[in-house]
Amino acid sequence: MTAPDITCFDELRIENLRVERRRISADYSLRALDGSEVRYRLIHSYPEEIPAEFSGEVGALMASVPAINYALFTRRMVFDVPLSDEDVRFITDMSEAVARDIFVNRIVNRTGYVKDEYAPDPSRVGPEDARPRAELEFPVRSDPRGMDALDNGRCGVMSSGGKESLLTYGVARDAGCEPYPCFFNESGHHWLTAVKAYRWLSANEPRTLRVWSNVDRLYSAIERSMRIIRKDALRRRRPEVYPVRLFFFEHYVFSCLPLLYKRRVGNVILGNEYDDPSGLTYEFNGIRHYYAVYDQSQEFDAYMAGWFRRRGWAFRQWSAVRPLSGLLVERILSRRYPELFRLQVSCHSAHGDGGDVRPCGTCFKCNGIQLFLLANGADPGVIGYTREQVDGLPGRISRGMIRLDGDELEHSMYLATEMTGMNFPGGRRHPHVEALQFDDRNSRFDAIPPDMRERIWSIYEGYAGGYAYLSGGKWTEITREEALRRASEGDLWSR
Repeated sequence: MTAPDITCFDELRIENLRVERRRISADYSLRALDGSEVRYRLIHSYPEEIPAEFSGEVGALMASVPAINYALFTRRMVFDVPLSDEDVRFITDMSEAVARDIFVNRIVNRTGYVKDEYAPDPSRVGPEDARPRAELEFPVRSDPRGMDALDNGRCGVMSSGGKESLLTYGVARDAGCEPYPCFFNESGHHWLTAVKAYRWLSANEPRTLRVWSNVDRLYSAIERSMRIIRKDALRRRRPEVYPVRLFFFEHYVFSCLPLLYKRRVGNVILGNEYDDPSGLTYEFNGIRHYYAVYDQSQEFDAYMAGWFRRRGWAFRQWSAVRPLSGLLVERILSRRYPELFRLQVSCHSAHGDGGDVRPCGTCFKCNGIQLFLLANGADPGVIGYTREQVDGLPGRISRGMIRLDGDELEHSMYLATEMTGMNFPGGRRHPHVEALQFDDRNSRFDAIPPDMRERIWSIYEGYAGGYAYLSGGKWTEITREEALRRASEGDLWSR
């Protein structure tokens, strides 16, 4: 099996790491196959002084993570920044996993970004085609620095302005974990979706934090220089799909760690909701992949739980909404936290409107949000959707303009029809969508740390229809006691 040569760069080098009182930066240098060069200084700026010694360690990782997206396209990658053995292991492991995910979901599967001559025949590719091209070099090694115990009663909430991160903030607060919303301004369009929530939380939650970075501009500079990418496609605005990069959430996490470490915050919580694995193979021609969401997967969270322990850092990374469908996320957010619900902007094409931020109302993501709200009896107009957009929703869904798990889509259409009288053909009941959902791949029983688990589940129980477990392709109802027993048998937080 073979595929077209998608190599774009002879060398990618990260060097000249500099840690200052309020800034961490490093140089990216890339040499393309035609001899042209890309040089860019990656910068992270903080609104206060950051702890120097820890920031130096995490800064080397922070600078390195964006490069992982290009291991599939580069012959030689030199990480000329001080990294420990565990840091090297992280970069190596992530390069392998991310290369597979990118190859299947951005190269084999057509997105309109890759030139036709570099798009392989799907029937003729195999695992060797999805391996990183890059030889990884780590010339500067460092001794890892451990840390004292952090406060597990404090939670850093990675915040984006979307439904999951807003719900996570509310739930952490209600569960007694002192919340620290941390916003990441990456100098891209995503900041527009976050700014409404950031403004409100920074005025009402004194623990709100923010990091500024130019990483989105770095990604754009690199991808404009890739010979396999169609430049006309880059000029078109396709905010729901990136050209090749798929691994960026851990860069956000590492960027926030100096501020969280300074405050002794022990938990790093992301808003990764339930993904139903039913009908998915997670393999293509022998290539193991993650449907373009590796850094939002349960497998990645489990990896990071072990990696932080091995690294000697006391952070715990997890998702508080892992067992919840999007339908339940919107139900709890709109009913329990209406003041947070009003801040929601779940749209990559959001736009400014007289000082406010509004969703586009018609993209794949907006269509899912409107469907969830109608299914829950909530008013989409509260978060900026117009009557015309809502009235046109059944037609857009019938044209396939929505991306939801099959059961979740059918059940939401069923509820929306019952609630509104609108015609959503294809609706069908799937009670597990309204339950706390667990399976061995995407939603472990022990995904939430034991000291937080029952408190968080108790909040959800007021809005969910019990507990459900997927095994052998079938959903079965289980008791709370059974779920807790299985969670206690897990080893995610002890191994």
